[in-house]
Amino acid sequence: MSTIRQWQLRAAFAVRLSEMYGREVPAYTTLVDVSREVNEDVLRARGADAERLGSIGRVTAERHGAIRVGTPGELRQVARVFAALGMHPVGFYDLREAAASAVPVVSTAFRPVDGEELARNPFRVFTSMLTSADPRFFDPDLRARLETFLARRELFPPELLTLADRAAADGELPADEAERFLGLAVRVFELSKEPVDRAWYRTLEKVSAVAADIGGVRGTHINHLTPRVLDIDELYRRMTDRGVEMIDTIQGPPAWKGPDVLLRQTSFRALAETRPMRTEDGSVVSGSLRVRFGEVEARGIALTRTGRAHYDELLGRVDEQASQNPTAARGDIARAVWERHMPAGEEELAAQELAYFTYRLADGRPRDGGRPPTHAGELVRQGWVLAEPIVYEDFLPRSAAGIFQSNLTGEGTRDNDQQGTAYDADWLSGAIGREVLDPFALYEQQQNRSLAHVARALGLIGPLR
Repeated sequence: MSTIRQWQLRAAFAVRLSEMYGREVPAYTTLVDVSREVNEDVLRARGADAERLGSIGRVTAERHGAIRVGTPGELRQVARVFAALGMHPVGFYDLREAAASAVPVVSTAFRPVDGEELARNPFRVFTSMLTSADPRFFDPDLRARLETFLARRELFPPELLTLADRAAADGELPADEAERFLGLAVRVFELSKEPVDRAWYRTLEKVSAVAADIGGVRGTHINHLTPRVLDIDELYRRMTDRGVEMIDTIQGPPAWKGPDVLLRQTSFRALAETRPMRTEDGSVVSGSLRVRFGEVEARGIALTRTGRAHYDELLGRVDEQASQNPTAARGDIARAVWERHMPAGEEELAAQELAYFTYRLADGRPRDGGRPPTHAGELVRQGWVLAEPIVYEDFLPRSAAGIFQSNLTGEGTRDNDQQGTAYDADWLSGAIGREVLDPFALYEQQQNRSLAHVARALGLIGPLR
């Protein structure tokens, strides 16, 4: 009997999820079509340079999804489903502190971590959990009602979890079980047709539209599915020209002439979707909710901890200058700050240890018998090795919160006189029952492995600096 490996399950799940989301949210299909058009145009114009941060095959197939759950128990079940696909929790994101609006969630992203697995299919899912214990959002009575409601629902059928555990343990599934697993998994993330309790939903919506989307319904669903594009500014223009209403900004670093770093994101606005609503007298009426939208992303080079601190400092400068010049375009301010303070080339990023690279021997390296230097930057400068940027595979809390906030129906409420409940990566690891991995450590390991290989090949003693 044929078997389906984890990466094949992951690729098939991403495709089927995309097909389902396209049927339910037709504007997503438009987003995918325009992304493909832009990528083809960029590839024709820039040639091989367009694939510096990933082959066009990878970029075209690349997706990330976003889901929301209500409890640590639900999050543990999510982890079991994604473990079947070879996806691990990476990074901790506290959107409560990153958003001006009420966004009472903490998040992680499930994704592959091995370089070969990422090259095969880099599907990732940004997963948020409601922080019902935070008294800034939920008073004791509402918290008790919310947690009772969440405890009574079942998001993931037992058969799905059993198949997921088998795939995670064996690294594969027989073809018939793989088909059953994929069907059940996709169905979980479809938009439920079950009537929504209108009064309960509105109670939570007063606190946060995100809280209502998570805790006001008896199921979960995919909130957005995100293709990757090579020129997000051009995509924004083309989507607008097609009459699709986009959010006001592109989140993340500005467009500029230097290297792309980290992540830029934007989306079309959440659409009003018809949903059955159960009223106080028990009757069912037609209503509408705005909870799903279409996001798109452009990925750049992964920054080191030092580089990320520098990035955050530049954001602070942009914020300060924007507040002092409210009539100036924020994008213009950010571009000017970047051009003054961000290295203008990859070599300088590497030399200042602001970004992560992998290193390999250059075909045309010196052959005069001279000893190679022991510093990676000098090896690159003198032509001994080539530095290739490591693509940023993760997310930015401020950008994620900005996307959430841009698609909310209201600001919600937040009692800042209350002390917020503490959540961190260690807490989340305990809640999930498996370690939440540090993205910086993953990038550093990838870089260090390549440096060790170069050092051995050149006969150098000790690690390269």
